[in-house]
Order: sequence, then C-alpha cells, then structure tokens
Amino acid sequence: MIRLSDVLHLRVRYSETDQMGTFYNSRALEWFECGRSELIRRKLGMSYAVLEARGAFLPLVEAHLEFQGGARYDDLLEIASTVEVSGRAKLRFEVQIHHAESRKPVVRGYTVHAFMDRQGKSIRPPAWFVEVMTQATAAAGAAKGQ
Repeated sequence: MIRLSDVLHLRVRYSETDQMGTFYNSRALEWFECGRSELIRRKLGMSYAVLEARGAFLPLVEAHLEFQGGARYDDLLEIASTVEVSGRAKLRFEVQIHHAESRKPVVRGYTVHAFMDRQGKSIRPPAWFVEVMTQATAAAGAAKGQ
C-alpha cells in the first residue's frame, strides 16, 4: 500500500476565531489544506504548482469532519496528515488535529481528491506520480527501520 504521513505545527491566528473566542468551524478545512500541502511538499518534494504544471490536478470531491474540541487564538496545534491512493483515480487524506502540548483533540476527518487533467477529465494517477509516491513510501519505511 502506498501511504505517507507528515506532521505540521500551526498556531491559531486571531482572524481564525469567532465571537466566542474559538476557531471558526470552516477554518478546519483550511488547516486540512495546510497539512495536505506540506505533506506533498515535504514527502514528495513538490508543490501543488508542480503537480499542476505536470498536468495533474487534485480537486476536492469529498470531505468529512468531526469536531472534537475547541481551539483558541494562539493555541499551538499539531496537524497529522496521512495520504494514500484510494481506488483507481483518487487520493484520500486522513487528518487529525489536536493541541500540540496537551494532545486534546480538536478535529479529525478526511478529504478525497480526484485526479483530473487540464480539461477537468478524470484520469488515473500519472505513472510519474505513482513512482514518486512509491519511492517516498519506501524511503519512509527505511527511515523507520522497516
């Protein structure tokens, strides 16, 4: 199975809070995106811009969130993201966000992204992408001593 994980730390910004002093619920999807973007950058060595320049687009086709607790301005959060190839033409990102110090959960869920070409047609993951994912997965396994 092709599967990669990454952890990102992020502080809750003042603009992300609501009148009650906690993060506004739509921010969770933005934090999911931060984790997803950094996982691709750190583990695959490329950005979304590189993916798109090579003709692979990853639009969001499904999202699920479970709100488990609050987070306030200046709280340090840990965003743990894992990606795996799902089906024939999709990536699924599992995300768990919790307080970095207390480990109290904030939100968890997943997003599913389809591979599409420049014309918006569904495609299978390009061979070059599968190769990069396979190499990164092997490198992660070797780093863990597997």
